[in-house]
Amino acid sequence: MFYNVENLFHPSNDSLKNDDEFTPQGQRYWSYRRYNQKLNNIAKTIIAVGEWEAPAIIGLCEIENIQCLTDLVGKSPLKKFGYQIIHYECADKRGIDVALLYRSEYFTPISSQPFVVNFGPNSRPTRDILYVKGIVNGNDTLHCFVNHWPSRYGGQLATAPKREKAAQVLRHKYDSILSINPNANIIAMGDFNDHPDDVSMKDILKAKKDTVNLSSDDLVNLIWHYAPQLGTHKFQHIWGVLDQFVVTQSLVFGHNNLYAPLQNAKIFKAPWLLENDDVGQKLNRTYVGFKYHGGYSDHLPIYVDIIFRTFD
Repeated sequence: MFYNVENLFHPSNDSLKNDDEFTPQGQRYWSYRRYNQKLNNIAKTIIAVGEWEAPAIIGLCEIENIQCLTDLVGKSPLKKFGYQIIHYECADKRGIDVALLYRSEYFTPISSQPFVVNFGPNSRPTRDILYVKGIVNGNDTLHCFVNHWPSRYGGQLATAPKREKAAQVLRHKYDSILSINPNANIIAMGDFNDHPDDVSMKDILKAKKDTVNLSSDDLVNLIWHYAPQLGTHKFQHIWGVLDQFVVTQSLVFGHNNLYAPLQNAKIFKAPWLLENDDVGQKLNRTYVGFKYHGGYSDHLPIYVDIIFRTFD
């Protein structure tokens, strides 16, 4: 599962981060009561995605710090599932990070590392790309990347080069793994802040819409086929697919024991995550502008069922 949870800030003030608006005295009057409600909302959504079994692996973005993650897995209804945390503090000025949660009975991490996306001297730092390598079912290696690429704030065209740079970094990491094992199981998840047909995703990352006429180095975007009928984010009354899973062909075709066909990836549209507006539905957000709304997020979560198969 991947979920942009929209500004999960701890109410305490971090003097090293630009988080003042998310404090009790800040512009948003971010209280511990509101914070705890936010934790419970996230937990409710995660549990609902899993239905009978909570997700084995969860990528998250817009998390302020390790305290938020510790509270989420230890002080919300997620506590009973025993989630473990992988998180590195990044240099983003607002203090929002990416993280990975996992259930140790299904996934055993071997290594993890944050990859910095550097735009050059005097550039504003952005979120790292989190890499986690682990074992599924005791013997199958799965490589995971959790992403939150630079936003479109300031205009799509003006900010596109930053997302293209992030795509180059991620593609290089894919190629490094595939050069050692061409059939590696790799899944990148995230809020890429670009649509599937933008240059960063389609041309640099080489993430294709379907499995027809793939080149050997092409990847597959498991969420693209939902556009434009469905989306994960709504901007100016238009739905777009910003949250995506990008996988290697070995996962789509089941070259190994792990199998994730296109139809197994979904956008989660629970009724409580949405509300009516003038042109259909919109997201049930935590804030509308600076007014507290008490909702969930400005993104819908996505998930994929990865099947474990055995071969005779």
